[in-house]
Amino acid sequence: MDFSLSEEQLMIQQAAREFAQNDLKPGVIQRDTDMSYPTEGVQKMSELGFMGMMVDTKYGGSGMDTISYTLAMEEISKVDASCSVIMSVNNSLVCAGIEKYASEENKQKYLPDLATGAKIGAFCLSEPEAGSDATSQRTTAEDKGDYYLLNGTKNWITNGKKAGIYVVIAQTDIEKGHKGINAFIVEADWEGVSTGIKEDKLGIRSSDTSSVMFADVKVPKENRIGPDGFGFKYAMWTLDGGRIGIAAQALGIAGGAYELATAYSHERAAFGKPINRHQAVAFKLADMATEIEAAKMMVYRSAWLKDQGKPYSQAAAMAKVYASEVAMKTTVEAVQVHGGYGYVKEYHVERLMRDAKITQIYEGTSEIQRLVISRNVINGDLYLPID
Repeated sequence: MDFSLSEEQLMIQQAAREFAQNDLKPGVIQRDTDMSYPTEGVQKMSELGFMGMMVDTKYGGSGMDTISYTLAMEEISKVDASCSVIMSVNNSLVCAGIEKYASEENKQKYLPDLATGAKIGAFCLSEPEAGSDATSQRTTAEDKGDYYLLNGTKNWITNGKKAGIYVVIAQTDIEKGHKGINAFIVEADWEGVSTGIKEDKLGIRSSDTSSVMFADVKVPKENRIGPDGFGFKYAMWTLDGGRIGIAAQALGIAGGAYELATAYSHERAAFGKPINRHQAVAFKLADMATEIEAAKMMVYRSAWLKDQGKPYSQAAAMAKVYASEVAMKTTVEAVQVHGGYGYVKEYHVERLMRDAKITQIYEGTSEIQRLVISRNVINGDLYLPID
């Protein structure tokens, strides 16, 4: 069992860390306060090849593996989770699904712009009454022969206002239930597409989250992804991969908070010695380090399984639920280590604590992850072979 990273993976990790620390960190607090979109950061991520990391080079992507993507997500999330979620959605929820399931014509048409960051993608699944229950789609796509007529509203869409390309999940035959759901590629400038206001969020505040509305949007028949009725399976497959990205984001948020808490514990003195010489603080740091290391093994393993073409849904669910809980616990403790300073924006940890919470909610809540895991436990499929 080899836990070492390749030379290329180490180079990607280092490049992502330098980008995060040098380019993203200087303005991250102000962007969070103002809810300002990280335009320059997204442009630099595009230049570094981070917007289409796993897309084949023939479509303009970087052709990297999932572990490399995970490493980059982790390092960027240590500093700016708003940037990392933009990157995650584009990679995991938009590019990955189009590359695997769309027609060759649509791959050639859409992937080059998405993979290079010329256009940003968004994944439109959630609705006012369809969050964890993804089968309850109210957005409809009526078959009109040569095209579908798309109507409905999607909520909580990351990249909603900035996206040039949407992947939209919609109901085409309500009598068939989840077998009557389809996925469509929709261009943002088509007639009938509009967006709501940018949401004022607890965390990941500089990322763009909004509602997206579709009013009699004509979607060409060829823009349906996969065979008729494939949309629900498509969404579930896409979310499985997306959970690896969000698990990596949670891991990065936890790691960033831990690094800040450790550094501060060396600098801050109390009762005549650095606070990390007091057992109360030292044990907090020990628990943080242990739990982050455990989460790291789970996240990396889920990425490795995906790269090996092995079943990874279970591993991704476990990695996401555990890493998100570690992120929440670690950031809270990092604020505690900082004391009063942890409660002010200047020291970053309060922002990381706010950012951590969403990792327990989006791309499948912790409750949904436990549902996935428990079903495998009950069916006796918890430990899938990895050899």
